Amino acid sequence: MARKKKKNQIFENIEVIDAGAKGKTVAKAPDGRVIFLTNTVPGDVVDIRTGKKRKAYFEGTAIKFHKESDKRVEPECEHFEHCGGCKWQNMGYEHQLYYKQKEVTNNLIRIGHLDLPEVTPILGCEKQYFYRNKMEFSFSSNRWLTYEEINSEEEIDSRNALGFHIAGMWDKILDIKKCHLQEDPSNEIRNFIKEFAIKNEIPFFNPRAQEGMLRTLMLRIASTGDIMLVIQFYQENVEKRELLLDAIKERFPQVTSLQYVINEKANDTLYDQDIILYEGKDHIYEKMEGLRFKIGPKSFYQTNSTQAYELYKITRELAGLNGNELVYDLYTGTGTIAQFVAKKAKKVIGVESVPEAIADAKINAQFNNIDNVDFFVGDMKDVFNTEFINTHGKPDVIITDPPRDGMHKNVVAKILEIAPEKIVYVSCNSATQARDISLMKDVYKVTKTQAVDMFPQTHHVENVVLLEKIK
Repeated sequence: MARKKKKNQIFENIEVIDAGAKGKTVAKAPDGRVIFLTNTVPGDVVDIRTGKKRKAYFEGTAIKFHKESDKRVEPECEHFEHCGGCKWQNMGYEHQLYYKQKEVTNNLIRIGHLDLPEVTPILGCEKQYFYRNKMEFSFSSNRWLTYEEINSEEEIDSRNALGFHIAGMWDKILDIKKCHLQEDPSNEIRNFIKEFAIKNEIPFFNPRAQEGMLRTLMLRIASTGDIMLVIQFYQENVEKRELLLDAIKERFPQVTSLQYVINEKANDTLYDQDIILYEGKDHIYEKMEGLRFKIGPKSFYQTNSTQAYELYKITRELAGLNGNELVYDLYTGTGTIAQFVAKKAKKVIGVESVPEAIADAKINAQFNNIDNVDFFVGDMKDVFNTEFINTHGKPDVIITDPPRDGMHKNVVAKILEIAPEKIVYVSCNSATQARDISLMKDVYKVTKTQAVDMFPQTHHVENVVLLEKIK
C-alpha cells in the first residue's frame, strides 16, 4: 500500500528573524522548529507554506506578506526572482555585510569554540555590481519557462537559452538578457552570440538528449582590459563553428583571446580537455601592485580583482613579515598570494594539487622577476610531509587558503607537529575554517579575524584569521 503524502502546512503571521547559511533566511514555527526560507528578508512578517519537513526544521516559502522589512531594497536585476545567482539582491548592502559578519563570528564561536579578540569589521566592496572578472554561461535548446509563460496561451516560438542553471535543475537554463555581475561588453557579447547562433541555425545543446552543438561560454574580462572568450562545442561542425568564431572576431576586435573546445563527454568540465586557440593569445593578464599574472582558460584567479587585492593586503599585513622568514603558502593556486608576499619574505614555498596552476605560478614568478619563490605540485596531504619539511626547511609562517572543504586532518596534524610561529588562514567557508582552527586551539590562539566581502548580493564571504603560537 502506498504511503500517504503528508500535506504541506501553513503558518500565519510569522516574523523572519535572521539570515542563515546558503543565502536562506530563518523563521520559527509555533512549535519552535526552525523554518528555512528562500524568498524573504529578515524583518518580513509572512504566511509560510512548508515544503520539506525534517525532524528539527522545515523548508518553506512565503506565500503572503503582511509586513515588508525595512531592510528590503528593490532588486536591480530583472531576473532576480528566478535566477539563484544573487539571492540577496533584495536586501540593502549594509544589512548584507551585517549578516556576513555575524555568520563568520558565529561559526568561529559555535563550531570552533574559540575565544576571539575584538572582531575587525568586515571590509565591504566598493563595487556592489559588475565586479566579477569571470562568468560562465550555458546554452540550452530547452530553456526554463516562467510560470507566466507556462500559463499563457501564446505560442512560444523559441526555447533556446544562454544563461544560468536554475537552482536544483541541472537540465534547465534561465535565459539571461542582462546580468549585473560582469561589466560591459559581457552582456553585449553574450547576447550577440545567442542571436547570431539562432539566426544561423547553429543548434543549442540539449543535456538530456546529449545533442546539439553550442554547450558553454566562458568570459574573462581582466582589470588590464584583456578579454578571453572560450566557447565549448559538443559536436564538431567546422563550417558553423568557424562562421560563429569569425563573426565574434569581426564584431568584437577587443577580444584578445578567442578559444574553443570540442567536448563530447557527458559533463562539461574543461580541465581534462584540449582548448584550442582560434585568435589572439592563449592567455590574458591581470595586474596587482606592480605584479602581472598570466591567466589561461584553466587558471584559477580570484573572480573579484579589486577585492582580491584588499584580501591579499590583509593577508600580508597579518603575516607581519620582516624579510627574514621562510613562508609556506599552502593551496597556493596560481601562486598569487605567494608572489604578493615574496618581497617581504626571505623565501616562499607554494604547494598546489593542480599541475596547470603550478605551471602558471612558475611562469608568473619568472615574468615578475621573483626569484625567492618555489612551487610544487601534489595532493597537500601527501606532499606536505616530514620529508618535504626536511628538504625545504621548517616554516616561520604558514599561509593557507584551502578550498571550501577546508584542510585535510593530516595537513592540520603536520602543521601542529612543526608548529610555526604564525598561521594566516584564508577561507571561503568559515564553518570549515572554524572546524580546522578548533583542532589547533591548544597550541594557537586567534589574535585577529577579518572578513572580506568578495561577492556582494550573495551570502558568500571570505575570512582571514591570524593564529599565533601560545607562549
